[in-house]
Amino acid sequence: RPRASARAQGRSAILEKFGGAAKGPAPHLKRVGGTAAVKAMLLEWCRARTRGYQHVEVQNFAGSWGSGLAFCALLHSFFPDAFDYAALQPAERRHNFTLAFATAEERAGCTPLLDVEDMVRLPVPDAKCIYTYVQELYRCLVAKGLVRTKKC
Repeated sequence: RPRASARAQGRSAILEKFGGAAKGPAPHLKRVGGTAAVKAMLLEWCRARTRGYQHVEVQNFAGSWGSGLAFCALLHSFFPDAFDYAALQPAERRHNFTLAFATAEERAGCTPLLDVEDMVRLPVPDAKCIYTYVQELYRCLVAKGLVRTKKC
């Protein structure tokens, strides 16, 4: 029983972050299947924001983020004056993660939930960690008015 309650709480928290209160979640998210739909929507949002960026092809919340360039591309799409994306290299993972996380914190007010050293140590990042961080970044961008959510 407590497990289902935790799952329900997690779902409510995610829905609240994406535009609705726990007691009245955004209908467009609830109607299409809950947490899985939110995850799919967030992944598609990442794909759309990073489309056209060199060395970035967001397919999932794991390996697609391994070089740090997906984070950089996502942030650059909102803050193009923050850094020169064209100067970044996939092999410079530590630099890419450091740049992305610092930019997210400074420009979007995003809490640094991921550690650069952990990201560099792992050849393939943990999907749950990436997903959680991207959710937080999305929430921060919405709060700053840089992302519009659909209200039904």
